Amino acid sequence: MLHLNAFLFGCGHHSAAWRHPDSRVEDLGDIAYYEELARSSERGKLDAVFFADGHSVRDPAGAGTWFLEPITALSAMARATTHIGLVTTISTTFYTPFHAARMLASLDHISGGRVGWNVVTSMFDAEARNHGFDEIPGRAERYARAEEFVDVALALWDTWDADALVLDREGMYADPTKVHSIDHDGKNFRVDGPLTVPRSPQGRPVLFQAGASGQGRDLAARYAEAIYAVAYDISAGSDYYADVKARISSAGRDASTVGIMPGLVTYVGSTMDEARAKKAELDALLPVEQSLRQLSMFVEQDCSDWELDAPVPSLPPIEEFTGPHGRYETILRIIAKDAPTVRELLGTLAAGGGHATMIGTPESIADEIEAWIDAGAADGFNLMPPLYPHSLTEFIDHVVPILQERRLFRREYTTSTLRDHLR
Repeated sequence: MLHLNAFLFGCGHHSAAWRHPDSRVEDLGDIAYYEELARSSERGKLDAVFFADGHSVRDPAGAGTWFLEPITALSAMARATTHIGLVTTISTTFYTPFHAARMLASLDHISGGRVGWNVVTSMFDAEARNHGFDEIPGRAERYARAEEFVDVALALWDTWDADALVLDREGMYADPTKVHSIDHDGKNFRVDGPLTVPRSPQGRPVLFQAGASGQGRDLAARYAEAIYAVAYDISAGSDYYADVKARISSAGRDASTVGIMPGLVTYVGSTMDEARAKKAELDALLPVEQSLRQLSMFVEQDCSDWELDAPVPSLPPIEEFTGPHGRYETILRIIAKDAPTVRELLGTLAAGGGHATMIGTPESIADEIEAWIDAGAADGFNLMPPLYPHSLTEFIDHVVPILQERRLFRREYTTSTLRDHLR
């Protein structure tokens, strides 16, 4: 039974989605918009909806990425839904464990046990300068802080026993012998505890992680109950899957209990031509000069005179490339797999970057999803619809029923908490 998660992100994961005449850009500050997306996801029986988070404004002239603060938004969305999981990013670099543990436990109570925490360390200096840093701390320092942060949060969630609340109006509210301090005094944090919030329905939120680097994968292997991954094709997905599952086993955990969900961008049409036309429509809204300048940075050569509707010119192999390899390797993978025109490449990079992209009919997309599962490249997917709400609705209305018919995905919720959905 595969897992499906909807990654909520502005008007959609295509960077030009907000320019589309059918976009909901005017509604980005309206909680009803996000409640609608959550209810649609719940109608499709998805495991969860997910908010990433950022702490700096990127380009005010471009698409609005961050608007409502995620915990605040999910608190409202919890009241508009009954089963769908609610996952939020919280940075271990910018928060404190007590603050994060308190908010997440509160949301777990509000939602009846449907909360997940995507653990991140953040990465941008612009974010750091909004939190008292001159620059983002080094990778080793960030990950050491993250491990201590997670350990403290886990300990805080266990400070109230499940039966600590007595609620005897003529006696005690809670049994003092079942409420504990943690007396943590570490390198980064001093936390006495106990938490001010009694034990939540799940006991502790489900821990998600999106480990890409070696340190990130190790952090995910030690703590994560589900992992968001980046893989453009089955080969890359299989390599990541095998590596992380091995790390989980080496950490002394049962790897089969940890789901790996690569990002997935889909364009769904009744025919292949219709699906391609939907991608082309969004791609045509990209600011061409700006997109070509960005591509020039990625490939370290001038792309300004590349013909948009011609095949991508030949690029040097990865061994001869002297710049950052990650994005360049992804570009080479896209070219090798899809043979795109320059315009199509710009559009693919604009919608999900290095994440898997499936363009086609509901049946062909279901076939591709099944192929990933069968190949051991994924346990499910973190859906990244290019245009909200339309791309999400198309996936739910047309692809999900096929996955259900093939007995790859649930027809109804049989559990009430996010952790149980994922099991």
